[in-house]
Amino acid sequence: MPLVTGVHLGPYEILAPLGAGGMGEVYRARDTRLDRTVAIKVLPEQMAADPESRQRFEREARAVSALNHPHICVLHDIGHQDGIDFLVMEYLEGETLAVRLAKGPLLLAQALDYAIQIAGALAAAHRRGISHRDLKPGNIVLTKAGAKLLDFGLAKVQRAATPGTLSQLPTEVLGITREGTILGTFQYMAPEQLEGRETDARADIFAFGAVLYEMLTGRKTFNGASEASLIGAILHTEPPPISSLQPLTPPALDRIVKKCLVKDPDGRWQSAQDLADELKWIAEGGSVTAAGQPGAQAAGRPRGKRERLAWAGACLLLLAVTVYVAVVHYRSGPQPVQSTRSSLLPPANSSFVPYNFAVSPDGARLAFVAAGLDGKNTLWVRALSTQVAQQITGAEDAAFPFWSPDSHRVGFFADGKLKTVDIAGGAARVLCDAPAARGGTWNRDGTIVFSNGPLYRISATGGVPAPVTKPPQASGQGHFWPAFLPDGKHFLYFVNWSSPTDTLRDGVYLGSLDSVEAKRISSELNGNVAFASGHLLYVRDRSLLAQPFDLGRLETTGPAVPIVEQELEKDTAFLQSGFSASENGMLVFQSATETPSRLVWFDSSGKELGQLPEAGYKDPGFSPDGRFLAAASDDERNGKHFIRIYDLQRGISTRLTAGGTDEFPSWSRDGKRVTYLTGATSGNIISINEIPADGSGSPQVLLKGAMMIPNGWSADGQLVFMDFGNGFPHLALYSASDRQSTVLTGGAAEAQFSPDGKWIAYWAPPTFDIFVQPFPGPGGRLQISRAGGNQPRWSRDGKRIFYIQSDKKLMEVTFDPQKGSAGAPRVLFQTRIVAPSFVLFQYDVAPDGRFLINSFPSNNSSPLTLLTGWTAQLKR
Repeated sequence: MPLVTGVHLGPYEILAPLGAGGMGEVYRARDTRLDRTVAIKVLPEQMAADPESRQRFEREARAVSALNHPHICVLHDIGHQDGIDFLVMEYLEGETLAVRLAKGPLLLAQALDYAIQIAGALAAAHRRGISHRDLKPGNIVLTKAGAKLLDFGLAKVQRAATPGTLSQLPTEVLGITREGTILGTFQYMAPEQLEGRETDARADIFAFGAVLYEMLTGRKTFNGASEASLIGAILHTEPPPISSLQPLTPPALDRIVKKCLVKDPDGRWQSAQDLADELKWIAEGGSVTAAGQPGAQAAGRPRGKRERLAWAGACLLLLAVTVYVAVVHYRSGPQPVQSTRSSLLPPANSSFVPYNFAVSPDGARLAFVAAGLDGKNTLWVRALSTQVAQQITGAEDAAFPFWSPDSHRVGFFADGKLKTVDIAGGAARVLCDAPAARGGTWNRDGTIVFSNGPLYRISATGGVPAPVTKPPQASGQGHFWPAFLPDGKHFLYFVNWSSPTDTLRDGVYLGSLDSVEAKRISSELNGNVAFASGHLLYVRDRSLLAQPFDLGRLETTGPAVPIVEQELEKDTAFLQSGFSASENGMLVFQSATETPSRLVWFDSSGKELGQLPEAGYKDPGFSPDGRFLAAASDDERNGKHFIRIYDLQRGISTRLTAGGTDEFPSWSRDGKRVTYLTGATSGNIISINEIPADGSGSPQVLLKGAMMIPNGWSADGQLVFMDFGNGFPHLALYSASDRQSTVLTGGAAEAQFSPDGKWIAYWAPPTFDIFVQPFPGPGGRLQISRAGGNQPRWSRDGKRIFYIQSDKKLMEVTFDPQKGSAGAPRVLFQTRIVAPSFVLFQYDVAPDGRFLINSFPSNNSSPLTLLTGWTAQLKR
């Protein structure tokens, strides 16, 4: 009978049920002596009824309780009361590996980390003569401290089966349902277990191989529609190599798993410690060379004669296989291309900077910008066939990398300059000024076209840049994200920020080195466009599409086909999406479904205090009384954002809007209304809408037309907003009383009214520093930051101004609202804030002084996604 809350088993008070299974029920409980939370496992009644089983259980429990390893769940105590046998274990917060695998395979680096931890735990137990005997994803819990193994040596205390009596084992051990479906433990049994033979620690190694295979591929190692077929698969078949399902798997890892799964125990790894050591070697980069070929050596591992002979034999075998494949290919014709998806992790202690990556033309490498724990951006290059990345020296603060046609050099922007660097080494070369750069492209003749307002051309060896596009005078257009077509003369680019009255509308255009005249390809597309494999690639409605493009006629020729659906976001300010493709079928993109940023609480010293349980929130803003939070929420993790109101006292959130293109909420001064942007990333008409915060009414359009982003309301009912409609962003005021807007100041953005409404803080060029000026005036502006900054926020008493520095440090400046004077900037702490520029306010200050920041996790594990053979998607 299940235990109820408040029941005591000895000194342990039952608090709540956690789960139940074949080995009993598990409860969360409190140890009243030590005032700590523990987990209580109540064992099945049949165990107590069998004296031999009970004696064996107690003997093994005493042995397991002596295990002391960071990745083994601690067994604190065993007990017996009122006919109930129970275990007292360490209480773990996290999810089981089985639950995690239901979402798909793990990232390679993450799987290696967990595998090393699990193998280390097995090794520690085996040294004490203890085998697990029921290793499976359900007995592995993933916590903040890593993987933790449960039930060491205690998972199966039933009387051992004799040979030939497999079908007599209890179904909770076999995991066989009444319909005959094979589940659970049975999937991970070694052949000798299934045959009823004597087993030892090597059965754990077989189960470990099956678990690691599943972690890397997301699929069971062995499959069968019935008990007999699954037994046959485990006893007689080999699973497909991991590399056939995940092509970027290091060959040595494939070998490790294959050796774990050898049918004969004598052919497996004989020691879990040796297994852990091999996995560590792979994790340190010892399994691949810089070119991605198998067999690179870790430091201190010279090859012996036997290994050299082995590699010679492997090379001969590879040659034979190559000849065989060539013959088969000649006989049977070209085989269909298959697309394969995998994940790319950033370098250790860093995170990918969104939208800042590019695949080389030959499809072999990826150039990308990564932010370190200190917030500094650096340029890196890695081969797509390896996990090892190379940092490029002299490329600090890099942005928007692009490749030379020979894939040997990278162009990028830093310090207001256009630069190039040879990836083989050497100093970066400055070509020219480019303070407002938004992308570049490089042709085979050595010409670079780059964005700096209009588009300019310059030789890759340097010189004076010359314009190649000409925006209409006073139109306020920006020309962005150029991309050469294969002829090296024509290029695609995006026109943005046109005036609502301008007859030359936004869209994707075709330019030429021969003329500043342009041809519009499409008025429906907005954002960056690339050409690869005869198709234009672009993002619309969160999906990456490929549309046929005729290079002779220079126009689209057919309907678009989705390559990746509902996963890509656009930068709201410049409408850039994160993707890059090569001609040979390599596509890297930034998936909104795999970006694990969360809203995290910090105190003023940078100590992490907790986080909101919901993922997918951004653009946080507290209500005036601090009780509610408004945020843009990616509810379904597909890139579609809705405004949500989160009740911080009750922990309940409510969806407020239904557009799916809603961002940047700001509160009215009375806390009764929320203003937000809608339509910015979908190609719809952009507008600023307002809706009652309690959801009691429908949205009302305040302004529409060009790009306008609400920032906040003044005390007298004026909304300050960023307006991109007439050129570089400027601040404007919308009056709620007369429904008119007026320009406040030019060349400025991200404004915030002080609590008393008498001051306004914002950032402005050319230094992109934070300034404060009286509102509505008169009076000059006062510089607040000294090394650049954005996202200014006020403390609730108006006596401090916070902002984010370019290196992601949270800064504080004291401010005297009576005198209009300010103190020196002071560092509060280093943040992990998501993209500190061009995504607007990604943090807010609570009335009690805490900070809620949209942060990457401490391990900076947000991946990029590699899709090889993406052209196969065109045939769906």
